Amino acid sequence: MASTSTSKAAAVGPILITGGAGYIGSHTIVCLLEQGYNVVVVDNLVNSSLASLDRVAELVNLDDAARKERLVFHNVDICDRDALKQVFETSPKFHACIHFAGLKVNTIKIETVFVLVHLVI
Repeated sequence: MASTSTSKAAAVGPILITGGAGYIGSHTIVCLLEQGYNVVVVDNLVNSSLASLDRVAELVNLDDAARKERLVFHNVDICDRDALKQVFETSPKFHACIHFAGLKVNTIKIETVFVLVHLVI
């Protein structure tokens, strides 16, 4: 049965994963690749590392040739409209997009803010 789902996955276009080099994105990519989907990853690597995609390729046994076809990476910030447009223009038509890109928010106590403001003033 796995070969049937794999052949169906291969018949559709790649899945675009924004923020794919992060923790959740990389785990999702493993699942997609195991099901036979090809993926295109867009990530600016601000909160992630390209090493995570190296590990993904290792986990799903992609050799260099398969990786170039099945796990394509673009170091692009999704807020960069021109760069993102180029990703769409140079990639096959996407079957779907899963959006994980986002910046972490570090919250600090209001007392810390007052101390920082006092130091600046």
